[in-house]
Amino acid sequence: MNKKLIATVLATALVLGGCASKPAPTTNGGDSASSAKPKVGVTIYKYDDNFMSFVRRAIDTAGKDKADLIMNDSQNDQAKQLDQIDTMISKGSKSLAINLVDPKAAGNVIEKAKAKNLPVIFFNKEPEASALASYDKAWYVGTKSEESGILQGQLIVDQWNKSKDKWDLNKDGKIQYVLLKGEPGHPDAEARTKYSVQTIKDKGIGVEELAIDTAMWDSAKATDKMDAWLAKNNGKIEMVICNNDAMALGAIASLEKAGYFKGDKYMPVVGVDAIPDALTKIEAGEMLGTVLNDAKNQGQATMDLAINAANGKDVLTGTKWKLDDKKAVRVPYVAITKDNINTAKDAYK
Repeated sequence: MNKKLIATVLATALVLGGCASKPAPTTNGGDSASSAKPKVGVTIYKYDDNFMSFVRRAIDTAGKDKADLIMNDSQNDQAKQLDQIDTMISKGSKSLAINLVDPKAAGNVIEKAKAKNLPVIFFNKEPEASALASYDKAWYVGTKSEESGILQGQLIVDQWNKSKDKWDLNKDGKIQYVLLKGEPGHPDAEARTKYSVQTIKDKGIGVEELAIDTAMWDSAKATDKMDAWLAKNNGKIEMVICNNDAMALGAIASLEKAGYFKGDKYMPVVGVDAIPDALTKIEAGEMLGTVLNDAKNQGQATMDLAINAANGKDVLTGTKWKLDDKKAVRVPYVAITKDNINTAKDAYK
């Protein structure tokens, strides 16, 4: 009996000991923490900008399942944007993606990011090179501003040489043009304005500027400007050059009211961006052409860099992008006419 009792006690002790040493069930808290998506703070200078609405959509798509995006509409107010950046930082953003309201405010943004050792990716509106160089965790995603102007000018030259017999209304061999400009001081607006006209001149075609004014990238403002120019220069304008498609669409709305694009009454209008509404006008023969500003790839590149930076990786890890000597990823432009319109359509799929 004693031996049996001892055996029973020992067996019980072993069972109890095994239960005591067995680890308690664990939760996946550690795993979820290590696999949690990083927070990335994003600001767009204003949501109702035609082109930026497509960049925003591309950012949403590129960030899906990879980052917790904190999105902000800065409503074209730089002070509001700086406040939004403070809020995004306080919410735990691991990197910032900033479409500046005012490119000159880059230094203020960098100061805020630097204080928290946060990487910042500027996109679409390029800061001064000195601002980017001042912080080793600051980069830019955008384009070469002059490239869009050069391509737009070349597009005009190619189409003018094909159709100048119809378009040269006063038969003087020059292009009498009006130009709708974007935001004064904006790098893209200044470069597109300069290089579009300069390219035409460089190709040996004379030009005469009948009017130039800003419509601030806006369709409604462009319509008002074009209404006034038609009233003042009716019958003299031979080309409408626009820094972006939104203004081109505004100019076309004015021209339609004046009876253009019916019968033989035609006015060549060119823009930049290749947004879907502009492509529709090109197909309808109411817009001569545009230059693809690749919203899809700008949004993708911005998120690729911002997510890598938020995860503590080199910004180019696992991407197809390259940085130039100004710490910038440059997404190329493409001239678009009816002949290659599918190139632009594919960019918005």
